[in-house]
Amino acid sequence: MDEARVGQKGRSGRRWWMRGQRPAGRCDGRFQSAYIFAAVEPQTGSAFGLVLPHVSTEAMSLFLAQFAATLEPDTHAVVVLDGAGWHIAKDLRVPDTVTLVRLPAYSPELNPVERIWLYLRERFLSARVFPDYKAILDACC
Repeated sequence: MDEARVGQKGRSGRRWWMRGQRPAGRCDGRFQSAYIFAAVEPQTGSAFGLVLPHVSTEAMSLFLAQFAATLEPDTHAVVVLDGAGWHIAKDLRVPDTVTLVRLPAYSPELNPVERIWLYLRERFLSARVFPDYKAILDACC
């Protein structure tokens, strides 16, 4: 489980270009953004995602509640996540059918969702200028 910011102040991504020169590209200085919360089961590839306007303990609690509602009856999910403040907050509401397991510090390579963010940014979300918040949501969904 992880979350990623998508917005007007994005990144350019990677591309081949002449050594010593910067590639031409679009740039946007505005700051509107949305966050994609996602959980993925690497073995089967099944995924659950939710797009929210901000990250917080409340948003994380909402994500976990919605995720737990999609689980089959008599199923318990173990969710691996990093140590972000909203993942470990005291007032985080974790459903009974979900157990949270924290990754070691400074080890994003152990989280399979990081590969999904890389894929989405490199192929769909980079080098774009979003005119407004609705365009950001459309790109995320």
